[in-house]
Amino acid sequence: MDDLKLALALNAVAPQIGGVLVRGEKGTAKSTVVRALAALLPEQDVVATCRFACDPAAPDPDCPDGPHPAEVATDRRRARLVELPVGAAEDRVVGSLDLERALTEGVRSFEPGLLAAAHRGVLYVDEVNLLHDHLVDVLLDAAAMGRCYVEREGVSVSHAARFLLVGTMNPEEGELRPQLLDRFGLTVHVAASREPAVRAEIVRRGMQYEADPDRFAAVWAPADAEFAECIASARELLPHVSLPDAELERIAGVCAEFEVDGMRADLVIARAARAHAAWQGRAQVTADDVRAAARLALPHRRRRDPFDAPGLDEAQLDKALEESGPPPEPDPDPDGGPDGGGGGGSPRTSAESGAMTTDPAEAAPPAGAGGGVVPEQVTPPEATYRAKLLTVPGVGAGTPGRRSRAETPSGHTSGARRPVGRLGALHATATLRAAAPFQRERGREPGQGLRLRPGDLREAVREGREGNLVLFCVDASGSMGARTRMGAVKAAVLSLLLDAYQRRDKVGLVTFRGSDATLDLPPTSSVEAGAARLRNLPTGGRTPLAAGLAEARHVLAVERLRDPARRPLLVLVTDGRATAAPGTPGDPLTHAHRAAAALAADGVAAVVVDCEDGPVRLGLAGGIATLLNAPLLRLHELEGGGGLAGAVRSVRRAA
Repeated sequence: MDDLKLALALNAVAPQIGGVLVRGEKGTAKSTVVRALAALLPEQDVVATCRFACDPAAPDPDCPDGPHPAEVATDRRRARLVELPVGAAEDRVVGSLDLERALTEGVRSFEPGLLAAAHRGVLYVDEVNLLHDHLVDVLLDAAAMGRCYVEREGVSVSHAARFLLVGTMNPEEGELRPQLLDRFGLTVHVAASREPAVRAEIVRRGMQYEADPDRFAAVWAPADAEFAECIASARELLPHVSLPDAELERIAGVCAEFEVDGMRADLVIARAARAHAAWQGRAQVTADDVRAAARLALPHRRRRDPFDAPGLDEAQLDKALEESGPPPEPDPDPDGGPDGGGGGGSPRTSAESGAMTTDPAEAAPPAGAGGGVVPEQVTPPEATYRAKLLTVPGVGAGTPGRRSRAETPSGHTSGARRPVGRLGALHATATLRAAAPFQRERGREPGQGLRLRPGDLREAVREGREGNLVLFCVDASGSMGARTRMGAVKAAVLSLLLDAYQRRDKVGLVTFRGSDATLDLPPTSSVEAGAARLRNLPTGGRTPLAAGLAEARHVLAVERLRDPARRPLLVLVTDGRATAAPGTPGDPLTHAHRAAAALAADGVAAVVVDCEDGPVRLGLAGGIATLLNAPLLRLHELEGGGGLAGAVRSVRRAA
């Protein structure tokens, strides 16, 4: 919590830092802390008649409600806290044409959005990782530039949008893309204390507040006032804080040492270091300010791979700060004496993560061609690659994402239609076009507003991409471990997982080996969990293919009830062998064929990845693909950046 309060305070002092991303487990009071900050920000003067909260002392020259005269009525108020809901549409965020005035007065007028309301205040986005990517881009662009540009529906407007951007997220529900992570200035990871005394005090204060909120607020009012005074004092001091060249070179050296992409990290650390110096009451940045800023600005920028967990090794940071600083004064001690880093303690978080590997010398011999039992072993994956696009056929209406075609609340407008039931997003142009030919017969006089009838209304049809449920069903039997085949299989599935991450899909993982199938990863938005399970997946035993397909069918049936709008895509990774069907007499391959036919009857779109290799191939996976009405791809065909246009055939749903 100390890091969180510091990050919020620095952004309150210097909003141009770019905001704070608060990561943490559920129930750690992330939202409570953010909402409390707004009440501590200094009061501000605003132009009374301005919808964009212009400062009377320095009004925005391009304000849509301007120009404001020198002598204008003013109001004094607290900084606003504007909360952006996850389901908000783009026109609600950036603003849009004022339809009421356009239809009644025939005037093109701009209706401000949430970015205008948040100007000179706090914009809070809870669960920012669940927000549509294009909206996150809009928010971060405005936060970085301090302006919002709107070009839509015949409106061309720009207005000031300087706000403290705070996003909170639970990593278990999925990560932000690295490109979006980098746009946040600072990041903090919050976790609940494991100290019983601290947890007891949290519960005690919570109960005190519930019993008497006014008394509780009065007890803590002096501390709140002191914090607010510190923010106001630091804001006044900030323009006078200097950044010496030596510390600027230290910042550049640290960013180079950590190999961060681009220059945004350097700028953020420089701004945050100046804000930290002002927060400490100093007029010049020191190495301590640089360190404090780097600790908050670098963790989320060190991810070299989307599956890497954000984190920062503070010992490495201390070493980089020392090596990047000015040369030490001449000292008889060649070691330069004790230095920073000793007090840094152990790293708070670590970005290092490794996959479980097996020494080749300890690996069991491969199984025979008949798929016999092999001892359990863990094979490390080979290098990942950019996977081809696998899509679900048809046009869906699921959660906006980046995989299959769909009608979505966002996306580009592809047409207009009469509304069926409740009106969705109004298509203003089509509505006006439908009403215009009938104005004379409706008695409209010159100068009057347009006369509309319910039948004139048209709603926009917007087409974009949706995120799907990608369920991986992976053969982990002994035959897959033969000839190190599993290393290539894991690389292929990891590559597809990476693709699912970038396309905002939910993913699940079913594996089958030995005598049964297991759901190793229930459908989730956290593909990092799927990657970790897959890397450590052991192989060995017989091949219960029918059980794997049956488990996949059960998982998809449950998810269809939980999230009916999200269309599934089954990715079956197998060599087609079936050597076990526990609990059911008869040929195991026959049972597998029946299970595949049942999935096809459910209308499940599928892709079969054939892992069979070697000079003698039985082609069993092709038979499964035929029954699933799915395309058959070999492992090497997954590699490449091109799309698989038409590769996934349409699935005929059972009547």
